[in-house]
Amino acid sequence: MAYDLKSEDEVKDYIKNLGIEYRFGCYSEKKPEVCHLLADFLEAIKKDYEKAAKVYKNNCDEYKFGKSCLKYGGYCLTGKGVKTSNYPAAYNYFEKGCNLDEPYSCFNQAILLVTKNDGFGVKQDVLKGMELLQKACAAQNGMACYYLSGLYIAGAKNGSSVGDKGEKDSFDIPRNMEKAFKYALEGCNLGNMYSCANVSQMYTKGDGVEKNLELADKYKKRALEMQEEATKNAQTLKFGVGLD
Repeated sequence: MAYDLKSEDEVKDYIKNLGIEYRFGCYSEKKPEVCHLLADFLEAIKKDYEKAAKVYKNNCDEYKFGKSCLKYGGYCLTGKGVKTSNYPAAYNYFEKGCNLDEPYSCFNQAILLVTKNDGFGVKQDVLKGMELLQKACAAQNGMACYYLSGLYIAGAKNGSSVGDKGEKDSFDIPRNMEKAFKYALEGCNLGNMYSCANVSQMYTKGDGVEKNLELADKYKKRALEMQEEATKNAQTLKFGVGLD
């Protein structure tokens, strides 16, 4: 059936039927990808975060769908759709998603490990966090590459926030500008504008790479283009792939 999406009544019918299709595909046909779409539907259209949380959780636990593990972990982290924020639960679901090869789940698990979370129940482990960021970066998660670059720019150690000053030898992850540049370039090539900005700065200063003002300008322009595009698309709903 074709719908006239300029008609308010037909839009309502379309949304109603969409929900019915997702419920059938999830509960009757037991398709994990459709269950995830149903949770997205409940979240984005119905604004029923508690039901969405239940569907994401079940789809992760029962059907091993990585994107749903990622989403439920995010709910646990923020307290959305659940009783309260729970960092250990969030960590566990990010870990489940990462083990199911969901790159952004690896990224979120890593961030919890490399950040000081005193009192939140997640023990800092920058070396394990680094391994997870490397896994996510290798799986083409540009934000993970960007954070890896930042770790090498600042250096990091357990018990300190990333970038705290200290002796180089005391760092679990020593400063290494060559590696910082490598990961910044990878992040930029994956479309991360912050990485492109860092690449530009490193070419400007000759940090971790030979100074090259022409390339510095090239990557600066690329970062600005990405920023402009991101601003244009800020309100775009990425429905069907899991909302950020």
